[in-house]
Amino acid sequence: MSVNSEEFRQLLKEKGLKLTTQRRMVLDVLQENEGQHLTAEEIHEIVRVRCPEIGLATVYRTIQLLHELKLIDKLNLDDGYIRYEIGKFNDDHHHHHHLICEVCGKVIEVEDDLMESIEERFLSKYNFAVTDHKVKFYGICKDCK
Repeated sequence: MSVNSEEFRQLLKEKGLKLTTQRRMVLDVLQENEGQHLTAEEIHEIVRVRCPEIGLATVYRTIQLLHELKLIDKLNLDDGYIRYEIGKFNDDHHHHHHLICEVCGKVIEVEDDLMESIEERFLSKYNFAVTDHKVKFYGICKDCK
């Protein structure tokens, strides 16, 4: 997923906001770390290398804005932190799934949508159309077996 500056500027303009250096940097960090599950503090530390004056509160506000714009996803991996990852801009697919190792804590992303048949069953049996889901599987990774 990649949002260029013009697309980002347009999304912000639709909300009556401007593209600031800080907003661009936070989005850039998330795009450069695609596949990672960063906390707000980790994002702040990376952004501070480029922009030492940026505050943690600015990072939190920017993360919230990026989430509202559906550019990033929030994750709770049951480790006491809210983590963030770049979303799939202009993509109507569900979130991917995560495999979490109970020994080392490694998180493996599963791109396959394993829930399609379940969603179809919900639709046919309950007339309930699933619009999204978040699935975490816990177990032991190959390195820890």
